[in-house]
Amino acid sequence: MTAHLPDVGRLSEAVLRPATANVFETTVEQLATAIRLGVFVDGEHLPPERDLAERLGVARNTLRDAIAALRESGLVATRRGRGGGTVVTYVTPEPGSSPAPAPVRRGAALADALDFRRVVEPGAAWLAAGQNLAGDQRSWLVESAAAVWAAPEAGAHRIADSRFHLAVATLSGSPMLIESVTRAQAALGEMLAAIPVLPRNISHSCEQHDAVVEAILHADADAARAAMEEHCDATSALLRGLLG
Repeated sequence: MTAHLPDVGRLSEAVLRPATANVFETTVEQLATAIRLGVFVDGEHLPPERDLAERLGVARNTLRDAIAALRESGLVATRRGRGGGTVVTYVTPEPGSSPAPAPVRRGAALADALDFRRVVEPGAAWLAAGQNLAGDQRSWLVESAAAVWAAPEAGAHRIADSRFHLAVATLSGSPMLIESVTRAQAALGEMLAAIPVLPRNISHSCEQHDAVVEAILHADADAARAAMEEHCDATSALLRGLLG
């Protein structure tokens, strides 16, 4: 069972951007990243081909080729007939349950990924706190944090967690920050998949999310930055300790 994950449309619109070069490869990368980060979850239909091609700024035949590549990689399946379409078949692996699917960052590469996240995610929180957020945006942020608390198992928690961070980035209003946080979360997911699930850390992480939310909702940009920095530092310490 997957926890309630709020406002898929808003996240997909933020994360998926028009491809400007290497359009086929970029389209595959963006869709695969969105699936692995839980923007689209197992059993969910991708948006209609016409809408998705327009959002990505690619021809429909390019999109079809990209979806075919995802299908061959086991990320999606295509169903025919009434109610058919492209359906996500990727299930987020339980952290620590099996070896990471790709080489895990260590040493300088680990430090670089963690430093990158430490720069961009607190900046996104700082900027989000300075926005004049509408009621639905404020509710979305609260629901995104609540979904992390409510996640019933580790795989669902990782999806909800990445969606929370992408929500904060989206509310910053900066397309470049959204792109950077997406990259940071993709790298983080790879590293977290290689370590055991630690319930105490999950609880602590959720408490830190709540502190970020409170600061953003109170338009306290400095507090939002500080809360996100503390959150990033906690995760970094865990990963440095377990991955070296």
